Amino acid sequence: MHHITFISTIHKKIGKCNPEELHKIIEKISPEVIFLEAIEETYSQYNHLLFSKYGQFHNKLEISAIQRYDINHTFEYVPVCEIGLSEAFDRKIKFVAQFKELQKLIDNFNLLVKENGFDFLNSLKCINLQEEMRILESHILNDTEMDKVIQADIEAYEEPMIQNIISYCKRNKFKSAIFMCGAAHRKSIIEKIENSKIEEEVNVSWTIFGN
Repeated sequence: MHHITFISTIHKKIGKCNPEELHKIIEKISPEVIFLEAIEETYSQYNHLLFSKYGQFHNKLEISAIQRYDINHTFEYVPVCEIGLSEAFDRKIKFVAQFKELQKLIDNFNLLVKENGFDFLNSLKCINLQEEMRILESHILNDTEMDKVIQADIEAYEEPMIQNIISYCKRNKFKSAIFMCGAAHRKSIIEKIENSKIEEEVNVSWTIFGN
């Protein structure tokens, strides 16, 4: 039986959301495989060399935590993204960030992250706040072509992650794994996990970390 724990994260350190705290979570689960929302180039051979020879940690929070786990454990690191987020996504972020109502929600989100760490990122409260921000963004974009392009781009970004995990499970044996992905994707990834249980003929059980 393949068992995978899904953990929502952020990509940069904010208060209690830091590599040390994430490393503690990883240690408790003790995975043989670590799936990460990342493309192959995110943790390059050069990055690996900087860590293995000079102890230089990666600037991406999750990889920095993985490197700490790497010191005393043997495991398989598997980046599961096929593409990065599009330029249209970056343009959208710059555009909607101008609106004060959305900025207030973002500031509140960051404060909750800082004070409550991974407990917040893996909670229903986080999902609800992310959904509130997403609805406001769509209202700002007002069903424009940019909004439609962004939605399609996000789906194209997320869908291969679950499929690549399932594909790996079909080809490899392990007992315990984790899948770390940004909290902004938490709701849709959980939905995709539930769908995969119905659609895929593979012996995988999932645990959703948190509440």
